[in-house]
Amino acid sequence: MALLMFGMKSMSEALQKMAGPQLRHVLGAMTTNRFTGMLTGTFVTAAVQSSTATTLMTVSFVNAGLLTLAQAISVIMGANIGTTLTAWIMSAGISFDVSNLAFPAFFVGIILIYQKRYRYIGDFLFGIAFLVFALATLRATGQDMHLGENQVVLDFFASFDPNSFSTTLIFLLLGGVLTFCVQSSAAVMAITMILCSSGALPIYQGIALVMGENIGTTVTSNLAAMSANTQARRAALAHLFFNVFGVIWILFVFRPFVDAVCGLVGYDVTLDKMKVGAEMFLANAAKLSFVLAAFHTCFNVVNTAILIWFIPQIERLVCWVIKSKKVDEEEDFRLHFITAGFMKTPELSVLEAQKEIQQFALRIQRMFGMVRELLTEKDEKQFNKMYSRIEKYEGISDSMELEIAKYLDEVSDAHLSDDTKAKIRAMLREISEIESIGDACYNMARTISRKYQGKQDHFIEKQYEHIHQMMELTDQALTQMNRLMGGRKEAFDINRTKNLENEINNYRNQLKSQNISDINNHEYTYAVGTIYMDLINECEKLGDYVVNVVEARMGMRQRLA
Repeated sequence: MALLMFGMKSMSEALQKMAGPQLRHVLGAMTTNRFTGMLTGTFVTAAVQSSTATTLMTVSFVNAGLLTLAQAISVIMGANIGTTLTAWIMSAGISFDVSNLAFPAFFVGIILIYQKRYRYIGDFLFGIAFLVFALATLRATGQDMHLGENQVVLDFFASFDPNSFSTTLIFLLLGGVLTFCVQSSAAVMAITMILCSSGALPIYQGIALVMGENIGTTVTSNLAAMSANTQARRAALAHLFFNVFGVIWILFVFRPFVDAVCGLVGYDVTLDKMKVGAEMFLANAAKLSFVLAAFHTCFNVVNTAILIWFIPQIERLVCWVIKSKKVDEEEDFRLHFITAGFMKTPELSVLEAQKEIQQFALRIQRMFGMVRELLTEKDEKQFNKMYSRIEKYEGISDSMELEIAKYLDEVSDAHLSDDTKAKIRAMLREISEIESIGDACYNMARTISRKYQGKQDHFIEKQYEHIHQMMELTDQALTQMNRLMGGRKEAFDINRTKNLENEINNYRNQLKSQNISDINNHEYTYAVGTIYMDLINECEKLGDYVVNVVEARMGMRQRLA
């Protein structure tokens, strides 16, 4: 079982490394309506063999505003269909002896892992090899245990009335609890297939276990989403609602639905071991793994066909259950996208970190806006209140830098693609420079406060105009930076940022010369001129930090100091 879970994880992560960015673009582009969203979720999940990965990508897009919650629900519905491919792979592995495929896959995989160009294919083959080897081992072990002939096991399952509704509910609950404990629906599905195909577990109880697995796997994602933001919790709740609703309606047509699936696969439900003999009975029971896979697929397809028409109603329901929290942003420092429970794969974790950095940059621009307000504030009470907010923002920016850096450090411990390693290096540089922008804003606030508290002479009108003009240029640079952080770098013109930097530098040089002249002409005191130039110089430094962030995001080399 351990090898099975490790093989599934390795295979899924290798596929995501090979096609991660492309899959994200597909998810973003192919969800124009509920049907394309559902098909996209199906194909992406079938490709990466992980409904969790698809759900996580979808939730991150909802957070970023690239997808609506309604579109996300359609993708999650598709992910439920796509994940049924796993059951078919496992049923084939348990029904047939596939152990001969494992060792060639190991051999080729190990060779490719040490070749830089093909190492992700090597990782994928390595995962496949573990998966196949685990299935072959489970199959052999299941046969050697002779579960179908073990009287203790048979008596245990016989103690449940196969025609009782309560038996179905007991096994449904058991499937949910087992999946929640093992944290892998694939593992519980493999156990169910072995028990059924050996003749130990009757088909109706086996299918009740599969239904429980569908609910158990969503409980895990809901617990993980508890530490996430509102939209993530809503998406996880929609996933739970989807599966719970499916289980409820299928309980009303349980026997006829199961019988129809058995007929589809060619399994004879009425076959009695005592009448036909052990050999024929076991040959019939060998088809049970395919019955379970077929039921899993039919259940999710029919459930999606019903619920896809009610996506707006599901959206309203989850929004009603999980209401948005209204909190003061300054009082509520926490990372919105990075959550410990959702760190599943490195490729997706980098996407989450990018969005967190985007929010970090927006918060810093708001901080700069407060500094501009502080400059013109005359009322002492309001001045102190605004200054306290800027101080709080400075503390938040320090915390955000450390938390994001810590998260990226954890991600970098994993086996990463070269592209992802380069992204992490760039992101570490980005957060360092954004935090420096926060320091520059705080330095400006302290300079303004020093002037205010020291009761220095006021700036003359000309000085105010120059400071406002410099701050306007700096704010334009910050706006350009945030446009890049929130969009695609291919569409960004870096020359606009560099032109703004040159304009800021030239203006600073011009004001520096003019300041000396104005002091000599006694237009204001030397002390006022020093404070004035401190503000101008901090704006110029801030502009340099902005350029550094932009260059890091664009993948350009760091300039020498």
